[in-house]
Amino acid sequence: MLLLGIDFGTGGCKVTAIGADGALAGEASVEYATFHEHPGWSEQEPRDWWTAMCAALRKLAGAGVDIASVGAIALDGSTHNAVLLGEDWKPVRRTIMWTDQRSTAECAKLREGDLAGKIFERCYQMPAPTWTLPQLMWLKAHEPEVLDRTAHVLFVKDYVRFLMTGEPATDYIEAQGTLMWDMARREWDEELVALAGLRPGRMPRIVAPTDIAGRVTAEAAAETGLAAGTPVVCGSSDSAVEDYGAGAVEPGDLIIKLATAGNVNAMTAEAHPHQKTLTYGHIVPGMWYSVSATNAAALCMRWLRDAFYQPFANGAGVVRGEDSPRPLYALIDAEAASSPIGAGGVMFHPYLQGERCPYWDANLRASFTGVSISSRRGDFARALMEGVAFSLRDCFRTLEEMRLPAKRIFLIGGGARSALWSEIVANVFNRPVSVPTPGDASFGAALLAGVGTGVFASPRDAVARCLRIDRTIAPEASAAASYDALFARYRLIHDALAPVYSGANIP
Repeated sequence: MLLLGIDFGTGGCKVTAIGADGALAGEASVEYATFHEHPGWSEQEPRDWWTAMCAALRKLAGAGVDIASVGAIALDGSTHNAVLLGEDWKPVRRTIMWTDQRSTAECAKLREGDLAGKIFERCYQMPAPTWTLPQLMWLKAHEPEVLDRTAHVLFVKDYVRFLMTGEPATDYIEAQGTLMWDMARREWDEELVALAGLRPGRMPRIVAPTDIAGRVTAEAAAETGLAAGTPVVCGSSDSAVEDYGAGAVEPGDLIIKLATAGNVNAMTAEAHPHQKTLTYGHIVPGMWYSVSATNAAALCMRWLRDAFYQPFANGAGVVRGEDSPRPLYALIDAEAASSPIGAGGVMFHPYLQGERCPYWDANLRASFTGVSISSRRGDFARALMEGVAFSLRDCFRTLEEMRLPAKRIFLIGGGARSALWSEIVANVFNRPVSVPTPGDASFGAALLAGVGTGVFASPRDAVARCLRIDRTIAPEASAAASYDALFARYRLIHDALAPVYSGANIP
């Protein structure tokens, strides 16, 4: 029997099939579009997630994996993203994504008077454009007819699972990402739901991440190739599932994530709400994790690839003109490796979509600085890698101020596949980092499928039996010292440029 994990990240869908011993049977991924029709806007078409999943499953089957032999499925998805559905259970508009920055005015309103304190006390988070509540308030002000037509609310993974099973539900960790969930009472906060402009009864029922939330319908089986009746475990948000799948299951474990967004997540035995971090429950019951996050990490590399390296690619997405096919990212890696530490003076700040931790400033914009006549393309590629690593260290400063321990560090995400980028992160943090395998969200979701159907005795049992470490990178003393000095410069540049962007509404 195979266990299937399906991850709906910000940039695409990845499916991973494993055996009961954690051995990888196969994996496949398909990207989908994000629409940026106005500066600061970020939206996706819900049907694209289903289409991408079906395409990824076909790729998995084409690689020799028997999809029909999958015995259990679990899903995860990027959080904070409300899928608004009409009475017919069809989306009434595109989904506003967590990276969207349009609701700054609504956030300012939520921070007025004692309202911010009330929200923080109940939800453990401060208002920011990343949350569902201010996004819905923006719709209430600008597209009220959308909320009038909204009869049901789901979230990314839940919408796809509804298409798969016909059963609507979400989990309590996903609910924590809305700014409408009372953490202590473990229920929807009707006052905040009303503030969002939703009528009572619109929010979904709550189950645990490891609960079976439905079974594959005959119609979905025909579209996906999965066997009708296959149990589908609820799953949870991508950050919760990927932290779990990477092996961060003990207090003191730390995750550094180089995916579309970047995270530095500290696992704790109890909740530590802080006004500059995000606070969520863990897959392991009773545990929590604190998140300090940057909006753009590997997204920056994807942007660099699409904006500057496409002339070097053929139609298949590999470097053209070479005898042995080489992915475009491999060319970028090689050029970055040809540049020295410090990228010849070029420095990058990765604020392509404003910034979350530690600045919570939607007006910030990305920049290359220190460019000279001697700067080469490889310097820009390396500066981008270093800038993202600096941004992650900037995030880590808040966790250090909170005195949260970091006993073991796991590096995850697509960026961790790059040996150079992994080495840069280890040196910027000046700590050993371990790269788990597969260790991503889709792998964690596959483990949840096994936990929910009794293949594993518990979430920790699944990790103990299945997780493997691919490599551990130790920092190099002289490189770490160089990056320590460069990080100080990185922060000075941020401090100098932030006033330029403040309130300027620069596209």
